[in-house]
Amino acid sequence: MTGLRQRAAELAALRARVSLGPSERATRAQHAKGKLTARERIDLLLDRGSFREVEQLRRHRATGFGLEDKRPYTDGVITGWGTVEGRTVFVYAHDFRIFGGALGEAHATKIHKIMDMALAAGAPLVSLNDGAGARIQEGVSALAGYGGIFQRNTRASGVIPQISVILGPCAGGSAYSPALTDFVFMVRGSSQMFITGPEVIRAVTGEEISQNGLGGADVHAALSGVAQFVYADEQSCLADVRHLLSLLPSNNRQNPPSVPCHDPADRRSVALLDLVPVDGGRPYDMREVIEELVDDGAFLEIHESWARNILCALARLDGEVVGIVANQPQWLAGVLNIEASEKAARFVQMCDAFNIPIVTLLDVPGFLPGVDQEHGGIIRHGAKLLYAYCNATVPRISLILRKAYGGAYIVMDSQSIGADLTYAWPTNEIAVMGAEGAANVIFRRQIAEAEDPEAMRTRMVKEYKAELMHPYYAAERGLVDDVIEPAETRGVLIAALAMLRTKHADLPPRKHGNPPV
Repeated sequence: MTGLRQRAAELAALRARVSLGPSERATRAQHAKGKLTARERIDLLLDRGSFREVEQLRRHRATGFGLEDKRPYTDGVITGWGTVEGRTVFVYAHDFRIFGGALGEAHATKIHKIMDMALAAGAPLVSLNDGAGARIQEGVSALAGYGGIFQRNTRASGVIPQISVILGPCAGGSAYSPALTDFVFMVRGSSQMFITGPEVIRAVTGEEISQNGLGGADVHAALSGVAQFVYADEQSCLADVRHLLSLLPSNNRQNPPSVPCHDPADRRSVALLDLVPVDGGRPYDMREVIEELVDDGAFLEIHESWARNILCALARLDGEVVGIVANQPQWLAGVLNIEASEKAARFVQMCDAFNIPIVTLLDVPGFLPGVDQEHGGIIRHGAKLLYAYCNATVPRISLILRKAYGGAYIVMDSQSIGADLTYAWPTNEIAVMGAEGAANVIFRRQIAEAEDPEAMRTRMVKEYKAELMHPYYAAERGLVDDVIEPAETRGVLIAALAMLRTKHADLPPRKHGNPPV
C-alpha cells in the first residue's frame, strides 16, 4: 500500500470511529432515556446520504480541571449541511454523549462557523438542542461563545428561517438562542427549557417543582408560548420540521416553494353555508372553515395549544403557501387578548419576513375586557398586532365572516390599516360594538323614559341593526371590496392572491421601526 493510500485508509478509519461516538456505553445511556443520538437525529432530518460534516475532527484546547485528558473529536457538537426535499439546509446538533453537550470555546466556534455559512449561503438553519449549558471548566470563554451565537441569531433574523428543536435539556443562557429563532419544537418527557432550574428556585424561593413542571414541552406550548410545536417522540417531531421547511423559502429574497395542486381552484365549498351560524352568539370551529378553503384541507397550525382564541396556520391555496390568521369562536368567543395579540403579531411578522401572503379571517367581538387585561398591558400588546399588520408589505387579504366589532376589527387587518382587499360574507356585522351595547348607549334616555323599557330597548336594537349593521353598510362606504357568497370563497381568495403576486410595496427609509415590544 502506498503512503497516500495508507494515510487515506487511516483517515477513513478515524472518521468511522468518530461517527460511532465516544463509546457504546454512552450511546446505550442515550437510548435508555428514550433519546436518539445526534447523528441519528440528523439522519432523520435530512435527505438520506446528503449530510456533509464540517470540522468533524475539531477538539478543544482547554487545560486544567481534567480537560487536558479529555479531548474527544467534534467537541460535543456535530455541524454541517445537507438537503431537505432537495433544498440546502444547515444544521448543528449537540451530542449529549460528549460533555453532556455542554458548550465550550471550540464547540461554540463550530456553531459560529455553520451559522455564518448558512447566512452566506441563504439557507435555513436548524439547531438540534440537547446540551447542559455552558462548560463550567472553560469559564468566561464558554459565556462568550453563547454571545456569538445570540449575535448571529439576531443578524440572521428575518433573513433565513431559523428553527430550534429542543430534544433534551436547554437551560440557562442556552435557552435564549431558541427564543431568538423563528420556531421552537419540543418533545414531551425529554425536552426542558428554563433560565434557572428547580434547584436554584428551591434555594431562592423555597418552591418545589420538577424539571418538566418548570420548563417541559407542554408548559412552553400552553402556558409560556415559547414553543410552537410539541410531539410525543423525536421521529414525529423531526418529520414535522421537514414539513415546515417545505412551506418556507430558503431566505427572504425568495418566495416559498410552490407545488402542483390537484384541488380545483374554483371548487365550491357548499359546506361553509352550514358551518358558520348566522347567530353571532353561537360558537363554531374555525378549523373546519379553514379546511374547506385550503388545498386538500391540509394546514400546519402554529402555537396550537397557546392563545387558542386565535388561529395561526400555514397552508396552500392553489399550490402557493399562505399564512392564515383567524379568530376562533370556540375559545373565549374569539376575542383578542394579550396572548392572542402576541401570538398573531409574531406570526404576521414571520410571514412578512419570508414573503408569505396573509389571509385574515375575522369573527371578533372585540378585545377581552377586564382589570387583569388592562393592568397586564393589553394596550401595548394589542398594539404589537396593529404594528405587525401595518408594517407588513406582503399581499394581505381579509375576510369578515360574521362579527367585526370595535378596535379589534381595525387591528385584524382592516382596509384602513392597509389590507389590499377586504371581502365579507352576507352574515357580516361591522360596527363599533354589538347592537345591544350600542343601543344602550345611544338610546339610554329614551329607554329609561319609556313606559316599557324592555320593549323600547328591543325596538332600538332592531333599528340600530337595520341602519348601521346590515351586511352591505361597509361595502356601500368602500370599506369592503365585495360581499361574496361563502361557497365561492376559495376561488375568490385564489384569484385575488394570483393578482397580488407581483405586489411591490416600499416602507419609508429608516434603520428600523420602534415596535411596542
